[in-house]
Amino acid sequence: MKISRVALVGVGNIGRGFLRILADKDPWLTQHHGIQFRVVAAVDSSGAAMSSDGLDLRELLQLKELHQGVAALQRYGHPGLSALAALPQSGADLLVELSPTSLKHGEPGLSVIAWALENGLDVVTANKGPLVLAYPRLTGLAASHGRQLLFSGAVAGGLPTVNIGRRDLIAAHIQRVEGIFNTTTNYILCRMQESGLTFDEALCEAQKAGVAEADPTLDVDGWDATNKLIIVANSVLGMPATLQDVSVQGIRGITREQLLAASQQGKAIKLLATAKPAGDSYRLTVQPTELPLDHPLARLSRWQMGVVYTSDINGTIIAIIEEEGTLATAGAVVRDAVNVVLGRP
Repeated sequence: MKISRVALVGVGNIGRGFLRILADKDPWLTQHHGIQFRVVAAVDSSGAAMSSDGLDLRELLQLKELHQGVAALQRYGHPGLSALAALPQSGADLLVELSPTSLKHGEPGLSVIAWALENGLDVVTANKGPLVLAYPRLTGLAASHGRQLLFSGAVAGGLPTVNIGRRDLIAAHIQRVEGIFNTTTNYILCRMQESGLTFDEALCEAQKAGVAEADPTLDVDGWDATNKLIIVANSVLGMPATLQDVSVQGIRGITREQLLAASQQGKAIKLLATAKPAGDSYRLTVQPTELPLDHPLARLSRWQMGVVYTSDINGTIIAIIEEEGTLATAGAVVRDAVNVVLGRP
């Protein structure tokens, strides 16, 4: 039996999904993989909860459902204790970092991930900010300290975008990447094209459906898809890309008339993230693109995301996920945690 002692930083929607999956699948993980996860620390904005024997996951979930912080957990709560203060006391060997994303400075996730790698912890994260802003530094720390850093949940939720590129195409030269990496924009464009809604009407519907944030700027202006493309460029293509390397255009200017005209020509407009060869590197773009209806990404429905890899020796690989809510992203985090414990990159 392999026992992994987990410190969870960030207990929002994805963090709660992670806890729920561990609670539900504990017998299955033990039987099929010989793994038991013990969450010895959980940290949110209220502080921390810690137990060397492992916290009761269902008790934690119940607390969060009552809109209380983990620091309110009886006997084990530590109000005001930060992640950086809690980690050295936790006895954890695996950090699962799911704190809110910041694209300005990457904090608090960046410092927490760096500390963990420097101090003997493997790391699983779905937090895009640290990866976009400091990928070479973090992967360098992981390599120099002999630790694993896995992040498949950071690109298109449960879709194994990074895993396909890094694992399944390991011997291939990737000639092109095309992706629809953002559910919000795909939902909006689908509803505009299907039902003739205006952008504002489709955005309002997406917000009511819970797929769009109250402030949808990062999504509709293309920056969320851009962040994911940067992670793919760094981790799969070996290109040290930053935000300045991507040509970005969002969907605010797309009208229902444009979508109708595209439909009449047998096309669909999608917010497409692409990496195309440019000399010895790649040209990275995120922009609304007309796709013929026989293109696999043109047919994606409102809840779907997808990626197309074109390579020299493995042909064209297409992967699509239908994902409502954040459970599939939490599932990707669990997938990475299992691979860490089993020693699989």
